[in-house]
Amino acid sequence: MKKLMALLSVIAMLLLAACGGNQGASTSTGSGDGDEKVIEMWHIETGEREALFEEVAKQFEEENDGVKVKLLQAPNDAYKQKLAVSMSGGNPPDIFQSWGGGWLKHFVDQGNVEDITANVDQDHYLEMALNNGTFDDKVYGVPMGLSLDVIFYNKKIFEKYNLEEPKTYEEFTNVIKTLNENDVTPLALTNKTKWPGAYYLMNFASRIGGPDLFESAFNRDGRGFDDPAYVQAGEYIQELVEMDAFNKGFNGIPYDEGRGRQLMYSGQAAMMDMTISFLNNVREEAPDFEEKLGFFVFPTIPGGEGNQTQVGGATGPVWSVASESEHPELAAEFIKALTTKETSQKFTDRTGTLTAVKGVVPKDDFVKEFYEVAQNASHIQMPYDQTLPPELAELHKDTTQALFGLSMTPEEAAKKMEAKAEELLE
Repeated sequence: MKKLMALLSVIAMLLLAACGGNQGASTSTGSGDGDEKVIEMWHIETGEREALFEEVAKQFEEENDGVKVKLLQAPNDAYKQKLAVSMSGGNPPDIFQSWGGGWLKHFVDQGNVEDITANVDQDHYLEMALNNGTFDDKVYGVPMGLSLDVIFYNKKIFEKYNLEEPKTYEEFTNVIKTLNENDVTPLALTNKTKWPGAYYLMNFASRIGGPDLFESAFNRDGRGFDDPAYVQAGEYIQELVEMDAFNKGFNGIPYDEGRGRQLMYSGQAAMMDMTISFLNNVREEAPDFEEKLGFFVFPTIPGGEGNQTQVGGATGPVWSVASESEHPELAAEFIKALTTKETSQKFTDRTGTLTAVKGVVPKDDFVKEFYEVAQNASHIQMPYDQTLPPELAELHKDTTQALFGLSMTPEEAAKKMEAKAEELLE
């Protein structure tokens, strides 16, 4: 009987130990020298970016005894869903990637993000980029990268048909007509996930209504999302669709699968409106294609208030610490390690993109061209879906996708956006 009771006691202790594990963002596991502190970071990056994160994590572990950094990568769209579920379930990672703006602020407003103002040297980062993770003068997100939105093109195809980089909409549509006449898809688009097409609305609206259009509508200080510029932007999108400017079935093709990029690599499509992360994709997926790759900024619109010094852009990765983290100070220290000037130089030189850290000039010749565009930019417009509150951002993507699908008129789309903005932003 005593043996049975002893056995039951051991089983009970084992069950308690199994059930008593930490369910929050961080974990501490027993080790010979004491508890090991584990910080977990979720991100979407692949290739050289992911490799760089792993190198920084290894160095951080070497410099901090008893610390383990656990990295978890997921594709963009799956990541967003996974993070939202983990936040609502109270079990997020210590550190998570975002793009700043309204997407991050949504979690901030829910109390899910740590205020790391005291841990951040704000002079270390470009002000415009840091502002995208700062709300009510408190820093909740630290930017590592800075992206631009441009139109990439196949230089060999342009040379074959005697085409030049278009600077105006008329020149742009002439390029599209020539490509169609020669059975080349003018623009690759994969719009099932909606955000790729949203760049067109943002760019057209900025070129028509000027760089202050969005801020005025967003801040409710004069213009709205039903401004004539937004209606005209929708009209230009539908004009391109009716011109057969895009590949067949574009609204049903997801970006992450890479089918749009394959259209570019194979020469079936000549252009693609995308962030400069496309260069990183090329170097990972089709390095021989780089010699054919060129880019230009979005063309101007007749009578429009915008010009080509005003470009679309985004911050990302933006690193934040979850309020559920057991080791917020340690997590913030790791973010600092990710965004040192030395690491940022490696980031831009190895991944074909720009950094949000001051004083980092790319060594890569192609990336220098992006850098010059950013340096000469009079205004950089952050993506609407990353700036607006989530509900309005989703409506923006839904209505824009409907514009591309010709299932909604530009006037209807603009009215829906303004009605929701009045409900959420007033």
